[in-house]
Amino acid sequence: MTDTIENLQQQMEAAARALDFEEARRIRDRINLMRGGASAAEVEHADTSGLVRQQPGSMGLGTSRQRPVPPPGWKPPPKPDLMTSGRKRK
Repeated sequence: MTDTIENLQQQMEAAARALDFEEARRIRDRINLMRGGASAAEVEHADTSGLVRQQPGSMGLGTSRQRPVPPPGWKPPPKPDLMTSGRKRK
C-alpha cells in the first residue's frame, strides 16, 4: 500500500469528520514520518503510538535503567593501595 501524502491527508480529514480522532492521529503521524524522509515501507512498520518496548536493564526486566556501555579503549582506574589509603601524613 503506497499512499501519497495527499491521499493520507484526505484519509485523515475523513477520519476527523467521522470523529475517529485515534485514526486521524495515526495517519497524521504517518504523514509526518513521510515528510521527514521515511519511505512508505518504513512508515507502514513504524510504531507511532509513542510506546517503546522496554529493554532489559542491568537489574532485570523490571527496570528501565540500561547496562552502561563503556566507550572503546576505556580502562577502569587502578584500585587504591590498601597499605597507604586512609593514613594521614605526618
